[in-house]
Amino acid sequence: MEVPVTTSNDDRTADRPISLTAPSGIDRAAHHRLDEAWLASAWSHPTTRVFVVSGGQVLIDENSDGVTELVMTPSFEAPLTEEHRYFLGTDEEGVSYFALQKDALPGRMDQSARAAGLREAGLLLSARDAGLMVHAVALENWQRLHRFCSRCGERTVIAAAGHIRRCPACGAEHYPRTDPAVIMLVTDEEDRALLGRQVHWPEGRFSTLAGFVEPGEAIEASVRREVFEEAGVTVGPVEYVASQPWPFPASLMLGFMAHATSPEITVDGEEIEEARWFSREDLRAAIESGEVLPPFGVSIAARLVELWYGKPLPKPLKQG
Repeated sequence: MEVPVTTSNDDRTADRPISLTAPSGIDRAAHHRLDEAWLASAWSHPTTRVFVVSGGQVLIDENSDGVTELVMTPSFEAPLTEEHRYFLGTDEEGVSYFALQKDALPGRMDQSARAAGLREAGLLLSARDAGLMVHAVALENWQRLHRFCSRCGERTVIAAAGHIRRCPACGAEHYPRTDPAVIMLVTDEEDRALLGRQVHWPEGRFSTLAGFVEPGEAIEASVRREVFEEAGVTVGPVEYVASQPWPFPASLMLGFMAHATSPEITVDGEEIEEARWFSREDLRAAIESGEVLPPFGVSIAARLVELWYGKPLPKPLKQG
């Protein structure tokens, strides 16, 4: 009989929240997206703040206190665009936030700002700015990839402040897409962790296994299928931990801890080139020696590994 997924009542990520998931303090205020009069008033308000997103990147800069922030301007200083103006929400003080999708980021006269994607900026920005950025990047990705109606092929038009695309020919409405994906830290009877290296990753990079949920598939079944397909390891109990928005281009990562019922590894050789069991001491020594590069800090993968490891992962002692 299939072993069901379980959940924990304890917030196991409370001490070190997963990047891009902390409360941002932004109310998305979805009820305003179809109110053109309200949106026009919000856009013209002097407190409104705007930033540009292009190719998944934004401009970031350090303020006078050395804190990294999104580069935002009042709406009257923002680049001109009507079609690709996306309303992201309001904060507790009533400030409205918009993102503008452009072909290139604007230049900065002071030359101190720099372009950054979510993998870098997600670790540097405040919860508010990171939340705004992940929303904007996700919308931009969807807008760039879904310009035509999937029903009739006609070019669609943007509506609902960037959150709907409508087809003028057949009347279909298309909404931003999110693809559920499972990501899991698998442990065995010896409490060792299973980490794998994808074919296209640099030598030494190891992380948790992951994969997309297939149509009509339960998420716990997806965990077991992906682990067996990629590493040949069978999985029994599965415990949900947390989720993370991951707009590369449109995923929602569903994080799990899973327990293997057998330790034998047989990698698929197509997606996963190598997989290994690590004890905590094995992983510490491999990271410190530079033999293993751990998951990127912004990813939920790093937090899943840390939950098993019991503390932040060590740093390499040797610099290559």
